[in-house]
Amino acid sequence: MAIEVGSKLSGKVTGITHFGAFVLLPEGVTGLVHISEISDQYVKDIHDYLKVNDEVTVKVIHVDDDGKIGLSIRQAIDPPPGAVTAPARRPRAVRPPRQTFEDKLSRFMKDSDDRLQALRRSEAKRGGRGGRRG
Repeated sequence: MAIEVGSKLSGKVTGITHFGAFVLLPEGVTGLVHISEISDQYVKDIHDYLKVNDEVTVKVIHVDDDGKIGLSIRQAIDPPPGAVTAPARRPRAVRPPRQTFEDKLSRFMKDSDDRLQALRRSEAKRGGRGGRRG
């Protein structure tokens, strides 16, 4: 049986690192379960969830061109009947169209002129620059 994205397989944990666990799959190939794919809960230490030689069920989430296999334990677990699943992500807000350099420069110049005028008005009310002391 070829390893395909989306298939669920049984495997054995062969190694644990700080970023994930290596799992030996039935065809003799090894895949990686990233730390974020071990549990739905926050995983600080993988050793709290897995040990070497543990039998685990994994789901293949990607197979790279160079042969690297990405696995997930949390996606391989079916939710119990009636369980509330995570809500669908909201679509991102639509960003305004990007401004050209000329638009940005024009806006900057206008803001700069407005600030200079406000500064000149406040200086005129105070009586100019620094004034004499005497």
